[in-house]
Amino acid sequence: MSGSLGPAGSDDVRLFEALLLVAIAATFLALILAKPGEERRVLHVASVTILLAIIQHAVEGSRWQLAPAYLFLASLCLLGTWRNIRRSSIARANRTGRRPLIVRSSIALGAAAMAISAALPFVLPVFAFPNPGGPYAIGTVTHHWTDRSRQEVFGNVPRAAREVMVQIWYPADRRTVPAPYVDDAAGLSEALGRLHNIPAFTFTHLEHVKTNASLSVPVSRARPSYPVLLFVEGITGYRQMNTSQVEALVSQGYIVVAIDQPYVAASVAFPDGRTVAGWSKDQMDPLIQQSINPSAQVPSVNGRAFPLGIIPYLSQDVSFVIDQLAALNGARTSAILRGKLDLQRVGIFGVSLGGIVVGDACRSEPRLKACIVMDAPTSSRVTLSGLRQPAMWITRDADTMRQEGWAEADIVRHQRTMRAAFDRSRSARYFVQVPGMFHADLTDVPLFSPLTSQLGITGPIGGRRAHMIVNAYSLAFFDRHLRGRPAPSLDQRASTISEF
Repeated sequence: MSGSLGPAGSDDVRLFEALLLVAIAATFLALILAKPGEERRVLHVASVTILLAIIQHAVEGSRWQLAPAYLFLASLCLLGTWRNIRRSSIARANRTGRRPLIVRSSIALGAAAMAISAALPFVLPVFAFPNPGGPYAIGTVTHHWTDRSRQEVFGNVPRAAREVMVQIWYPADRRTVPAPYVDDAAGLSEALGRLHNIPAFTFTHLEHVKTNASLSVPVSRARPSYPVLLFVEGITGYRQMNTSQVEALVSQGYIVVAIDQPYVAASVAFPDGRTVAGWSKDQMDPLIQQSINPSAQVPSVNGRAFPLGIIPYLSQDVSFVIDQLAALNGARTSAILRGKLDLQRVGIFGVSLGGIVVGDACRSEPRLKACIVMDAPTSSRVTLSGLRQPAMWITRDADTMRQEGWAEADIVRHQRTMRAAFDRSRSARYFVQVPGMFHADLTDVPLFSPLTSQLGITGPIGGRRAHMIVNAYSLAFFDRHLRGRPAPSLDQRASTISEF
């Protein structure tokens, strides 16, 4: 590909953060092991550590996980300046060979403080996204679109129109400054905390996470246009929740469009400063269940009844976004993506609630040519009729769902509706079942902490392995059914695939 640069990936670490933690440990050891006459050496070590702390703050930014490290460093500096090391109890203990209780206690407390200082940045790291692996660099832009033909049914503002935020990733020829992972880390962390009963500040450090994408760089000139994939988030999620999967697809020459659906997403921030808080799963569940298994008791929102549940309403966002992409593609202005969107080759994928929306959208939207449903039941309309487009289901077996702790009724609903839709679909179809993969493994969550598996959040298969499988099958499926390319991984097996 002439002139293009493959993304180097964000596999770098926060170098100064790591150096700072090492330097704090060195300062602690220098202080407790100092002998008479070595005061100047301790001061030199402390000075270097303070300088590293200043550089780290200036270059990489502070985050609350480093607060114990900063406090511990301040304590060490105060101890070193308040007492003359030669006359301190620690130094006397070194001279006499005695270890009074107060000295041993101080050392033990210092060691505990050092352990906490090192552990928090490790448990909740400023993680890096893996190298996407394809030949293209990645660009990204964000749009705010309003569907004036539809009313917002979730909100309390009379006659308010439906609005969505959309982020678009596209192939590029060069990389510049890495784009941030999320735009409003504080707001998202607060929303996730409210919806999942976790401390609101837990994920504020996401503001420091960078991606492999660059903001508003030109689209790659390697091809006249690129096939388009839409991504639909899960309930209480956010549009960037599958960035690792998105980047892998974009690096291979796809344009990916992620839709933030207000009241479904944990939090949606609009350019004018408004923020829409997401509904909880308990609030949304009756509307979702009505779409999957309609009952005589019809749920309603703000006085409006939903006999088919909320999924058909949410799937209309997909059709609206395709309309807006067509307008963007033909824009007379100098829009970055003008003429670059191949809207004759449009696919879609979504996870959890987004997967339910994907199935319903594919049933009603003929412009969608290929559909991937990831770990989600299907609406009653899809269960009864199947899909006419090529479709892939990516999920796991019932035993893995039990291992994760799902209720038996939910397991039966997932497995039964997915299988029914698969059996009744009328085009090429694939059922990819991955034992050992938990629900969160289909998202970026495994990157959030090295302890997600130990905490039972992600499955025993491992996040890296799960991502490799999901990304490989997603690419093979879209390559075959949107580009007409060979897909040996789909040829070598039956339509029902079990990956280990």
